[in-house]
Amino acid sequence: MLSSTTNTVYLDGSGHLVIQPINNGGTWISTRMESMMNFQYGRIEASLQLPDTTNPGLWPAFWSLGTSIRNGTPWPNCGEADFMENWSPQVLNGPGPGKNKTTIHTALTGGSGTGGSFAFPAGQQANTAFHTYGMIWSANMMQFYVDTPASPFLIKTTSDLSSGDTWPFNAQIFLLMNVAIGGTLGGSTASLVNPQPLMADYVRQYQPAAAVPKPTLGNPPSITVKAGSTTGNSSTFTPGLTAGTGYVYFSCSTDAPKASCAISTTDPLNTYVVNSSAAENVKVTVATTANAIAPPFLFVPEMRFWLPIVGVGFLVLAVVALTRRLRRRAWRYAIPVAAGLILAGAVIAGCGGGGSTMPPPPGSGTTPGSYTVTVYAFTESNSSTGSNANADASVGIPLTVN
Repeated sequence: MLSSTTNTVYLDGSGHLVIQPINNGGTWISTRMESMMNFQYGRIEASLQLPDTTNPGLWPAFWSLGTSIRNGTPWPNCGEADFMENWSPQVLNGPGPGKNKTTIHTALTGGSGTGGSFAFPAGQQANTAFHTYGMIWSANMMQFYVDTPASPFLIKTTSDLSSGDTWPFNAQIFLLMNVAIGGTLGGSTASLVNPQPLMADYVRQYQPAAAVPKPTLGNPPSITVKAGSTTGNSSTFTPGLTAGTGYVYFSCSTDAPKASCAISTTDPLNTYVVNSSAAENVKVTVATTANAIAPPFLFVPEMRFWLPIVGVGFLVLAVVALTRRLRRRAWRYAIPVAAGLILAGAVIAGCGGGGSTMPPPPGSGTTPGSYTVTVYAFTESNSSTGSNANADASVGIPLTVN
């Protein structure tokens, strides 16, 4: 039987798993536990009472790593999600007993990661009672909460990452729970005496009983824009969501060349999601590339033909005039040649008719034409690879580029 005086992890007889840091002859020891089972999507949470982190020394955490790290994918490329992380406010402005810190780590966000904090209501603390720390996890979207799953305090999506980064969270993970002693965030252990343990009542994964009803996206307004313009290049609509079905993540793509699209919503937590409990809008904005414009006179067919002819004529005259040793009789050949070139240009241009028009040369930007911007919606029950082909719903928005 594991002893509470000689082991850093044990069952307390009341249904709680305990991680108890121990000073073993002047050396602090603790425990890190990992799940043997892998998880993917659903709701994952743990009911925990944390040790007191008012002073430095302890660094408790409930977190996950991408299973790919066990197959050679290095950290942080494998992906790390910290549901609960706590340390002293005296160390790098830690959350302390009155708050919780949640962070995700990806290839480019690295050790600093990206995340947010939750503040407990007045009178509550992490070390005086059990609280649930969890995540609602679906394709392209992670919602983090404390105690109330329907009220996440932080939502992260694949669109939140910067260009060039990768979203590693559409693959399997395993769970970890530990109390680190000292370290980067734990800080000095000089004042650490008889610390409280971390106690876990349970760790659970919930899977949805049924698929979330698909959103209805209607017929969003079409977009007509001049290539390169930054006005009039968006379409706004309100998706139809079944009340109480949580959040929906939105993304988009376009088949217009040298163009891109972006999603923004009116949700206060995350600009790429919409809450089914509120009437929130989705705005789709298209960025096109302007075409290079040649000088106006080059669009006149006659001028486009005349310019090289006149240039050649002047070149011939200049060469002849600057050649001092040129024999006099060369003038009799050079002048007729230049005149002939100029005359040929005039005759050819005249054959085209003075009022003829020609289209300008192709530009380097978005080619004028008719295209489509496609909007994709992913619900909380989407358990796919996160690709657009596996979206729960999609709608095409007509795009005209002038």
